[in-house]
Amino acid sequence: MPTNLNPYLSFRDNAAEAMEFYQSVFGGDLTMSKFGDYPMGMDPAENEKVMHAQLVAPGGMILMGADTPASMEHSAAGGNVSCSLSGTDVDELRGYWTGLTAGGTETVPFEKAPWGDWFGMCVDRFGVSWLVNGGGTPEA
Repeated sequence: MPTNLNPYLSFRDNAAEAMEFYQSVFGGDLTMSKFGDYPMGMDPAENEKVMHAQLVAPGGMILMGADTPASMEHSAAGGNVSCSLSGTDVDELRGYWTGLTAGGTETVPFEKAPWGDWFGMCVDRFGVSWLVNGGGTPEA
């Protein structure tokens, strides 16, 4: 089995809403477990928070996320990490772009870039940074 690298996003109290948003953008199957499903001596007030969520989207994309318990430090999304989407199907990527920017902020418009591909950068409504690059040839 190959090793996979999957984005794992941390939220403070809104992981379910965020992961449902990403499902609306990317499609696919979303599973979520709550802290209350696995009693581990946590504060019962956090039982309904998401312990682990996994979105398996068409084409093999996997996005994971969870709520950070109140007892743990939480850094705001964005920071020094961005999620990158790339491929040769510009129409598909444009659809993802439209979904991700709904309620978010375009930092670089999705348009033809100097290197010939379509490219854009945005921060979605949950504070997650995205880079979208489409065109060219598939990478080997």
